[in-house]
Amino acid sequence: MELPSLLFVDGSPRPASDARTTALVNPATELPFAHVAAASAADVRAAVESAHRAWESGWRDLAPGKRTEILFNVARKLREHAGEIARLEMLNVGKPIAEARDEAGLGARVFEYYAGAVTKFCGQTIPVSRGGFDFTLRQSMGVVAAIVPWNFPFPIACWKTAPALAAGNCVVLKPASLSPLTALKLGELAHAAGLPPGVLQVLPGGGASIGDALVTHPLVRKVSFTGSTEIGRRIMELAARNLTRVSLELGGKSPNIVFADADWQRAADSSPMSVFANTGQDCCARSRMFVERSVYEPFVERFLAATRRLKVGDPADETTELGPMVSEGQRASVEEYIADARARGTRVALGGGRPRAKGWYLEPTVLLDVGKDDRCWREEIFGPVVAIVPFDDEATMLREANDSPYGLSGSVWTQNISRALRVSRAVQSGVLSVNCHNSVHVEAPFGGFKTSGLGRDLGMAAMEGYTELKNVYVAD
Repeated sequence: MELPSLLFVDGSPRPASDARTTALVNPATELPFAHVAAASAADVRAAVESAHRAWESGWRDLAPGKRTEILFNVARKLREHAGEIARLEMLNVGKPIAEARDEAGLGARVFEYYAGAVTKFCGQTIPVSRGGFDFTLRQSMGVVAAIVPWNFPFPIACWKTAPALAAGNCVVLKPASLSPLTALKLGELAHAAGLPPGVLQVLPGGGASIGDALVTHPLVRKVSFTGSTEIGRRIMELAARNLTRVSLELGGKSPNIVFADADWQRAADSSPMSVFANTGQDCCARSRMFVERSVYEPFVERFLAATRRLKVGDPADETTELGPMVSEGQRASVEEYIADARARGTRVALGGGRPRAKGWYLEPTVLLDVGKDDRCWREEIFGPVVAIVPFDDEATMLREANDSPYGLSGSVWTQNISRALRVSRAVQSGVLSVNCHNSVHVEAPFGGFKTSGLGRDLGMAAMEGYTELKNVYVAD
């Protein structure tokens, strides 16, 4: 399998202008396996200017039916190469191959959804007091910068790219420096599917070296970012210079709330993967669990048993459920949280160790008797760590669930429909699941409250976020 290793600018691969590269390391073996071009500020300027030319010269005015055809072709290409995309993701970030294959399919579904949305995305006609005729237009913005993280590199690249292109924009896609391979493959396949040169550029490289140049470029009219809250604040500050629009999907510390009247056995069996999937490197991870006291002890016992059954291992093994963490530094950060929890007297009921001598693996870790002011309860760990606490009454539990700077996702388990609706309204999060842990639906908006971000990915809300709304009044 040939690995993509160059920038993708103006429809073709090219080296970085200063010939710099970044080494990629396989998280499962700790061995370097490739060098990828690292873009410079000069490459950012070239890519943005190319994207702007492509937007002005035809993409924004392309007939909707033709844009639909091209995006469906992109989806078809992604399906044809799903196996290759999955292997690249497995090699690059240690994602289990079965999970990586599912994510490749998700990327194709995203392009299919927005290909179909192009011809169904309309303005309005509005009756006004002056008579005449008033209508609105949804018009493309121009150049969109899409900055994606390393935890779900391929699907999130598609979440941002597909609706932006469907709305008539051109995209400069910046993957995380740790995980550029599938973004580069997306650029290659999209243009092979008929996307005109310049409509999608892909710039791997360090955020510190090219992120500022991309966010502050005057031709970039929208920045869509997924990543940490800290970097999200930095992007918002930089974007303010040109009043560039932003959408930010940031950190999370999501609650998982189990009432005694729920099917708590099913909740206990399924909840481990709501926090440990992707080795806990998920902003939606349900890492704070509230369990009603009357079922707390049997729930914890069953949750621990389900966690012990999870298979941690080689990402290439079809039966592996949890692979390594993405980097040595990320694992070290999570281990610091576990050490801090131990020092504070928290009970580590399971895990906390390294299950393999090679690779950046970390056992799924369950914390009990945690203090509500402890770091492991309040901060986003971004690793395979969950804290479980009992609760006695709904009102107090909700205050504690909402006592967080984050508000991205969460789950509520109950068979009482009135309680389900009441608690769903009360929990301060942008996405909530009842009696399951499903956070992401291509057709539905995804994003957070508070410091978990602003704006939405997915659904028709994402397309709206990639357009300018224009009102036109015609006098009679």
